[in-house]
Amino acid sequence: MKLLLLGAGKTGSLVADVAREHGHEITTLRSGENPNASALAAERLKPIDVVVDFTTPGCVLGHIRACLAAGKNMVVGTTGWYSEIPKIRAEVEKHNTGFVFGSNFSVGVNLFFDLVRAAAPAIQHRYLPHIYERHHVHKKDAPSGTAATIQGLLQHSPDIEVEITSFREGEVVGMHEVVLDSPADTIYLCHDAKSRRGFAEGAVRAVEWIADKKGFFDFKDIWREMS
Repeated sequence: MKLLLLGAGKTGSLVADVAREHGHEITTLRSGENPNASALAAERLKPIDVVVDFTTPGCVLGHIRACLAAGKNMVVGTTGWYSEIPKIRAEVEKHNTGFVFGSNFSVGVNLFFDLVRAAAPAIQHRYLPHIYERHHVHKKDAPSGTAATIQGLLQHSPDIEVEITSFREGEVVGMHEVVLDSPADTIYLCHDAKSRRGFAEGAVRAVEWIADKKGFFDFKDIWREMS
């Protein structure tokens, strides 16, 4: 397939490497080459099969709207825009395109989501939840999209506030820890990424999965369907 990658950061660059390993042709468009989505004209996107976005919260919505208007399927790994999900879902349906987004494309993290979901009933038994997340100092959003997803899995009652503490330190790839504390004991759940490789491989799997599909999908709901 012919892919267009928006963003040339550490994760995006690794996505490009993994895509080439899978036999895809990939072109990278850096942020400086695409101010206000100006490089995403329909004519330029015509030969592209799927657009992949790993940029920043400030520009991702413009990218999404330009690509959807051109009728292109997308995989979006950028976070920090989820308050606009209802509007973007409507635009995906309007343009009859395929769209996959995810707070985290790592299979390991999505397995971790399952563990968090299974542990959530502890809150009903008077365990107090807290989420800690650590990322590199260059990460733009805090808390991370992954931490927000974990919060959503735990936040089943308005009576319980699930707090998130965010740290930005050095070149930390990504660590997420859930602590469930009670007077009797404490439960710890943790995922610590060793590299960005897992994120990149999941994103490429999402590209291959969405290539011939239409609809709006969250990676955490569909990753098991990907070969």
